[in-house]
Amino acid sequence: MPKTKKSNPTINLSDPQYYINRELSWLEFNSRVLHEACDERTPLLERLKFLAIFSSNLDEFFMVRVAALKQQVEAKVNLLTPDGRTPQQQLDDIRLHLNPLVTKHNQQFEQVLQPLLANHGIHIIKYIEMNAKQRSYLDNYFKEQIFPVLTPLAVDPSHPFPYISNLSLNLAVVVKNPDTEEEFFARVKVPSVLPRFIPLPSELGIQNNGKPINWIGVPLEQAIAHNLEYLFPGMNIQEYHPFRITRDADLELEEDEADDLLLAIEQELRKRRMGGTPVRLEIRSQTPEILRSRLLQDLELTENDVYQVDGLLGLRDLMYFMALPLPELKEPPRQSVVPSRLQRLKEPCIDPDVLEVEEGKDFFSVIREKDLLVHHPYQSFSGTVERFITHAAWDPNVLAIKMTLYRTSGDSPIVNALIAAAENGKQVSVLVELKARFDEENNIYWARRLERVGVHVVYGLVGLKTHSKIVMVVRREKDRMRRYVHIGTGNYNPKTARLYTDLGLLSCREELGADLTDVFNFLTGYSRQKTYREILVAPVNMRDRFLELIKREIENAQNGFSGRIVAKMNALVDPEIIATLYAASRAGVQIDLIIRGICCLRPGLKDISENIRIISIIGRFLEHSRIFYFYNNSQEEIYIGSADWMRRNLDRRVEVITPIKDQDIAKDLQEILGIMLADNRQAWDLQPDGSYIQRRPCDDCSEANSQKILMSMALRSTSMT
Repeated sequence: MPKTKKSNPTINLSDPQYYINRELSWLEFNSRVLHEACDERTPLLERLKFLAIFSSNLDEFFMVRVAALKQQVEAKVNLLTPDGRTPQQQLDDIRLHLNPLVTKHNQQFEQVLQPLLANHGIHIIKYIEMNAKQRSYLDNYFKEQIFPVLTPLAVDPSHPFPYISNLSLNLAVVVKNPDTEEEFFARVKVPSVLPRFIPLPSELGIQNNGKPINWIGVPLEQAIAHNLEYLFPGMNIQEYHPFRITRDADLELEEDEADDLLLAIEQELRKRRMGGTPVRLEIRSQTPEILRSRLLQDLELTENDVYQVDGLLGLRDLMYFMALPLPELKEPPRQSVVPSRLQRLKEPCIDPDVLEVEEGKDFFSVIREKDLLVHHPYQSFSGTVERFITHAAWDPNVLAIKMTLYRTSGDSPIVNALIAAAENGKQVSVLVELKARFDEENNIYWARRLERVGVHVVYGLVGLKTHSKIVMVVRREKDRMRRYVHIGTGNYNPKTARLYTDLGLLSCREELGADLTDVFNFLTGYSRQKTYREILVAPVNMRDRFLELIKREIENAQNGFSGRIVAKMNALVDPEIIATLYAASRAGVQIDLIIRGICCLRPGLKDISENIRIISIIGRFLEHSRIFYFYNNSQEEIYIGSADWMRRNLDRRVEVITPIKDQDIAKDLQEILGIMLADNRQAWDLQPDGSYIQRRPCDDCSEANSQKILMSMALRSTSMT
């Protein structure tokens, strides 16, 4: 029976003790990523991949989150977070929590994975371990391939401390004049335009107990370090020490003062390339104190900004090894399928000289029959979403295509289809979100390319990011116009669609078409639409509607009926939503949440959240889909869309969530939620104190890996047709 608690006015559900700090929750998420690198059940090269992801995640965390906190401290901003911390307290706690993670990260690579790699014929060796033939080869490689790219920079009264670019790997070098015995300091940048790891010919490989050499090589910085005499001829090399810095990389954009948003963002991107204020210094623990102090002084950092590493710096570059042709050390190849309803369609004719029309159904007739749910990467992105837009681009009856682009790939087939549509005379309107963090430059490139062929490009709304994932196709059919829509949870990016789990709804229901027409008018014109027929739109009605849905479950529970909420998203941060979920739990509503990353709600607190359970799933694919289920006294409602329960999504972004009206699709989504809630391999249970415990199959249970189960279900669904 649900645990029901009558309302107690003495309990303040906004009390800081009931909230987990956002930044510390993110560190817990990255700790779970690191665990995948430490888990012996994970294939070896995949473990390297997770080490690289941990490092890359941490870089972005410092560039954005830590940089913002440091700015608040410098500006003497002391606003408290919902959990009651000041900016300085958050910085102190971040360092306290992060130091052991950094140590674990590097120990895992240096002490655990490197020996395992060697056992499988992958040798990342040190220069001092190389034999004479190997050193000779590397020295020649240095002279021919590396030396011409290097630029040593002296540091003395006539040469000020050089600018150190963001995330660059560098060598701090101390040289001595043999005539005067005077020592000098110089900086050598390890060029990012060269591969981080230099492979050696396999015939120069070391003995490996008769086992084959799959790869042998040395880090680039070691090749440079042991040839420094070529950079400083006539000087004695005293010592060298690698270091790496991270800078503030967030854009500072005054949109309401920018006459041209595209040009304003381009200017900010140039500043980002130069980099903002340094926020982190990574060095080897063996770095002498005098050199360490010199770097801190010149970079205007403090000891609290230093992170010591025993081993290689910049482990994000370990992603290099995923390209090795060693499938036995990786996850089995991913198999995406095309939904059975789309398997025997006629393809659009893209040759103007061909007049014959292929027999069979077209894409649009399939959608007219019934709504279609697509689930990536288990179902092919190219065979569904890309195909939808390509068909629209070449269909002679399609008059207009409208869509939003938040992030897309550098060789986007979707953008190429939009260009073809414009060249085919169709009305094409695209909102390209120039403010998509770290994708701004790519989006500017595509925006300009689209504009050149006559696509109507809009750059978004002042003060809001457009994060919605929507497409609308207007097609002439007999005596009427019909609107076909795609509403998704993920970006229109074919590369991430192979790595992220996302959902999309393809439909031609009149209500959805009318609603998306209103959304596009809101994005491109001066519409101030406040109501929609079915969809939830942020920042217009989404927050209020979600609160209403939660409160309806509270009311049902208080009236003696069952209350039930299941929600899956990337992050749960919004204090108002959390407080309302607490109220629902106290009323007896049973709540299960699947939150991949940040979660500020504390489950399992007596009299507060005893009816709330929260899991995080970290696996082969990045969980990115958003699903919201409300029992509604057996009149179930389920939604999918682009928004998490965060302030930024609900108040500062344009987001779209759609209800699912087709009962078969609703059941499919409920099954997906049920499979994830039963996961005992990749799922972690959030504890009241903010820590997580990974589930393990019990002695009598078989392993239930939700991602593997969903992959198998997708394959079976096509084999049965």
